[in-house]
Amino acid sequence: MEDMLRDADLYRKLYEEKTMSTNPVTTVSEFNTKLERIRKLLVQSGLDALLLRQTNNFAWATCGASSYINRADPMGVASLLITLSNHYVITNNIEAARLAQEEGLDNQNWEFQVTPWYEQKDVISELTGGMKLGADTFLPNALDISSEIALLRSQLTSEEGGRFRELGMLCAQSMQDAVDGVRPGMTEYEIAGLLSQAVENRGAQAIVNLIATDERISSFRHPLPTSKKLQQYVMLILCGRKWGLICSVTRLIHFGKLPEEIRRRGQAVAEIDAVMIAATRPGNTLGDVFHKAQAMYATTGFPDEWQKHHQGGSAGYAPREVTATPLSTQPIVEGQAFAWNPSVAGAKSEDSILVGRQSNEILTEMTDWPAIDVQVGGQIIRRPAILEKY
Repeated sequence: MEDMLRDADLYRKLYEEKTMSTNPVTTVSEFNTKLERIRKLLVQSGLDALLLRQTNNFAWATCGASSYINRADPMGVASLLITLSNHYVITNNIEAARLAQEEGLDNQNWEFQVTPWYEQKDVISELTGGMKLGADTFLPNALDISSEIALLRSQLTSEEGGRFRELGMLCAQSMQDAVDGVRPGMTEYEIAGLLSQAVENRGAQAIVNLIATDERISSFRHPLPTSKKLQQYVMLILCGRKWGLICSVTRLIHFGKLPEEIRRRGQAVAEIDAVMIAATRPGNTLGDVFHKAQAMYATTGFPDEWQKHHQGGSAGYAPREVTATPLSTQPIVEGQAFAWNPSVAGAKSEDSILVGRQSNEILTEMTDWPAIDVQVGGQIIRRPAILEKY
C-alpha cells in the first residue's frame, strides 16, 4: 500500500491529464470547508466521530470522488471516518490505489486504513473505541444523523456550484442528442438507450432514465421504459450524475401538430414551474414555494393535480435532498440547487436551477428548444414548451 501511495509523480500526471480521473481538481479551501462543517456538526450533536458509508455522502465529503462499483448499491466499497482531529478512508486492498490515484484522495491527505479483501477486521471499532459515533445509516451503537448530513449536502460551495453548471450543460446536451435521434416506431427501451448513451459518452451516468410514449404519459408519473413503440408523443426524464452531483431535466416531443388539450396542459405546467422558480429565493422556505404552486395549479384549472406527484425540492448529491411539502420550513439559501417538476396528466416541466445572489440560473436550459415566456411579477421566466416535430 505504501508503494502505491508513494508514486506521486505518476498520480500527478494522471491527475493533470484528467483522462483517468472522475474526480475534478478541487481546491484546498473547498475540502477544508467540508471538514469544518462536519466537525461543527459533530460538536452540535455531541459526537466525537462520523462514519460516512453512503456513496452520495462519500462524494460530497471528498469533493466529487466515487466509492461505488455497483451503481445500484447505495453503500460504497469504502467508508470515511472523520473525528475532531483526523480523517480516514477505510477500504480494502482492491480499491485503495484507485481511490488514492484516480479519485484524488491522496491529494486530500486522507489516512488510509486498508484491509485485505479476504479478511474480516473491525477497523471502525479499533479507531473509535470509547468515542460517541454518528453515522449516515443504521449502525449499532451509533447515532443516525443522515437527515442532518443531507441538509449540509444541500448547502453547496462555490466550487460545487461550478461543477453543477458543467453538469447542467452536460445533461442538456445529452438530452438534445437523444431527442435528435428519436423517431416514431422506436420502443421506449430504444429511446432510453439513446439517452443513456448520450450521458455515458460525456462521462456521467443516467441514474434515472424514464421514458413514456403516447397514453403512458398521462397514465404514469414515473414511467419505466417498456417495449411499447412510439406513435406521436414521448416524454424523456433524466437525472444525470457526475462527481456525485445530480441534475434533473425533462423534455416532451410531439410528432405532428400538437392537440390543443395537450398544449393547454403544457402551458399550465410551464406557468406553475415559472411561479415556483420565481419564488425560490432566499427569505422564502420550501413550504412558501409549495403554496405558490398549489395556488397556480388552481389558477390554471388543475386544482388537484399537485396531489398526484411530488413537486420537487432542493437538489445536490441526491435527485432531491429535501422534497417540498405544504409543511416544509427549510429556508432557501443562496448557492443551493433546486429541481421543481410540476405535472398534470400528459405534461410536465422540469429543469435544474441554481439560486444566485440576484437571480436564479437555469442550469439545464436548452437554447434552441421552443420556450414559453411566463411573466411573474416584473420578470419573464422562460420554460420549455412541448417540441413539435414534423
